[in-house]
Amino acid sequence: MSLFLGPMRHHIPGKKELTDDKPVLILKPGKEVYLPLIAGNNTNFNILVKEGENVKVGTKLAETTSGFYIPIYSSASGIYKGCQKRMHNSLKPQMHMVIECDGLQESIPSFEPLDYQKATREQCVDFVKNAGIVGLGGAGFPAYIKYSKPDGIEAVIINAVECEPYITADYKMVMDHTKDLITGALIMKKMAMCNTVYICIKESHPDLIQVVKNAVVSGDGIEVKAVPDVYPMGWERVLVREVLHKEYDRLPAQAGAIVSNATTAIAMANAFEKGQAIVSKMVTVSGEGIKKPQNVYVPVGMPAKEIVEACHGYTSESVRLIAGGPMMGKTVVNDMWVVDRATNAITILPHVQDDAIACLRCGKCSDNCPAGLQPVRIAQAVKANNTNEMEKRGALSCIECGLCSYNCPSHIDVTENVRKAKRVLMMKKK
Repeated sequence: MSLFLGPMRHHIPGKKELTDDKPVLILKPGKEVYLPLIAGNNTNFNILVKEGENVKVGTKLAETTSGFYIPIYSSASGIYKGCQKRMHNSLKPQMHMVIECDGLQESIPSFEPLDYQKATREQCVDFVKNAGIVGLGGAGFPAYIKYSKPDGIEAVIINAVECEPYITADYKMVMDHTKDLITGALIMKKMAMCNTVYICIKESHPDLIQVVKNAVVSGDGIEVKAVPDVYPMGWERVLVREVLHKEYDRLPAQAGAIVSNATTAIAMANAFEKGQAIVSKMVTVSGEGIKKPQNVYVPVGMPAKEIVEACHGYTSESVRLIAGGPMMGKTVVNDMWVVDRATNAITILPHVQDDAIACLRCGKCSDNCPAGLQPVRIAQAVKANNTNEMEKRGALSCIECGLCSYNCPSHIDVTENVRKAKRVLMMKKK
């Protein structure tokens, strides 16, 4: 960590106005949907249906056979056609289950609903596990893991901050499903065995803050917190620092907190009350490279290409297509990858050639690093192939938020240098 810490955060123009006031476009699946057989780094799945079998929206298709348990449910009705390898937003080809859609979108409950008020805490956690509820803010981490051992938890922090530029998917979900957000918050509160839930919203969204405050019932232990409009306020370490004024080493639980995404809370309510798995996703399609920026509600497994076409296509032949937001998203070479449960945005920017110059030693990358790292030192270690120095400088603690690159006056892709260090260290550990 840097000896002298700077602000460790930065206000970035949000450009939310491109999509936040526009109506949501609801898309039905096209000819086929492709459901990725990947959960984090886990690609070991047991497929529960046979080729040629009819499935409906909500049919359980597969489940992991190792690591954390995660099931996959169908987002379309039609015929299971087997598996094929396709480009994935992890930037690697992955196996996908193919559903040939029948256009009917007939659905079934994925599981029996559960009254969380009557169920025990353990029954609620087990229900979340079998429902396949994962973090919907981008990470896709199984939600039940966070609540399996609640010892010492003082508060649940629900992240509705959405600090990356352009993205308004969570804003739309919370605005349209406020009651479900509150229900999800109460479920999380019960599983965490704590007395307080903080719902965090950026102070630049007073309309959303008021809507959620109006939905909160006095005495439920839910408090709406307005947080500064800075990046990366949505990172759990920064949120814990802002709300609880605490630091921790590895996990928020060490500071007495569990941090969950607002859309995850809504999905949790739908699972408990309707027996509904995560089969659709709100996605922000925005940026100066798309003709009609808007939020779209799409089935999981829909190709980015079809979504782009529904938004009237690209503004030019040369664009930068990003799976996610412009700061933490990954640039993908084509639009054949599909929306999965953790996808919250497709950002499309005009391609700009940005030539870097030599480092000015200004220290802005260190000042603005929310993890307190010194990215220049890590980059130097990469250049020297010094793995001990990479580890000493904490490269693995980088969350790849992109602030170092954003603030670099030399236009150096500092974040990519740190990514290289992380890859080297992870390969060394293997």
